[in-house]
Amino acid sequence: MTNIQDIFKKSNVAVITGGASGIGLAAAKYFAGRGMSVAIADLGGDRLADAANELKIIAGEENVMAVETDVASRDSLEALERAVLQRFGRVHVLMNNAGIGPETSIFSPQANWDHIFAVNLMGVINGTRTFGPKMLSHGEPGLIINTGSKQGITTPPGNPAYNISKSGVKVFTEALEHELRNVEGGKISAHLLIPGFVFTGLTKGDRAEKPAAAWTAEQTVDFMVESLERGDFYILCPDNDVARPVDERRMAWAAGDIIENRPPLSRWHKDYADKFKAFLDQK
Repeated sequence: MTNIQDIFKKSNVAVITGGASGIGLAAAKYFAGRGMSVAIADLGGDRLADAANELKIIAGEENVMAVETDVASRDSLEALERAVLQRFGRVHVLMNNAGIGPETSIFSPQANWDHIFAVNLMGVINGTRTFGPKMLSHGEPGLIINTGSKQGITTPPGNPAYNISKSGVKVFTEALEHELRNVEGGKISAHLLIPGFVFTGLTKGDRAEKPAAAWTAEQTVDFMVESLERGDFYILCPDNDVARPVDERRMAWAAGDIIENRPPLSRWHKDYADKFKAFLDQK
C-alpha cells in the first residue's frame, strides 16, 4: 500500500474537475496546503477565477492554474491535460469530481438524461482515460479519486438519470482499480469517494445556511484523506444524520432485493416497509 505522504507532497501535482466550489475546491485547498501544485477545472469563468485566487493565497501563484473545462467533452479534457503537462510536467492526483444533479424522471426530456450522463459518468470515464496512461507511465505513486454517490448504490426513487450515472461511476471505478492493481510495476490506485449529505451548490437548493444534518465540504475531504491513509477503496462518508451502520444496512437491504427475489426498491414498497424497519433496527 502506498503511503499517501509520498503523494500529497511539495512538487507533486493534483488535478481536480469541478474544482471551483464544494468538495472539489475543499480538496484543492487541502492539496495546496500540502505544498502540491494544483490545477482546477470547471465551468464559469468568474467563479473559477475566484477559486484560483483563493488557492494562490495558500500555494502561491506559480503553483496554481485554473482551466475552463467541459468534462462532457473529451476534446476539452484532452486540452486540459495538455495545459497541465505543459505547465507542471506530470500529474500525481486526478480527482474526477465534476457532477450535476438536475431532476429527471423516466420520461423527462432526452437532453436532461444526455447531459447528466455526459458529465457525471462520461466525465469520469474520459477524465480517467485521458490522464491515466501518462500517470502510469511516469512511474511515481499516484491516485485517481472518482466522486460517486450513495444514490448510485441504493438507487432510491427519484432522479433515475442521476442514480444510473453514479451507479456507473461505482462500476467503472471498481473495474479501474482491478486493472491498476494488476499493472506490473504500476503505482497508481483508484478510489471511490461516496459522500454523505454535504452542503454544496449541488445540494443547497434555496437554503442559505447549512442544515444541521449536513457535513461541510471540508469535513468530507478530511474524511477522504483519513480513508486514503488507511488504503480504503470505498470511501463511505457519514454525515450528521446518517451514521455508517445505517448506510451499511440500507446497502445490504438493496443487495438483498436480488438475493431474496423481492420487488425492486422494496425499501420503499408498502408491503416491505415494516420488514425493512425491523431489519434496520436489528442489533
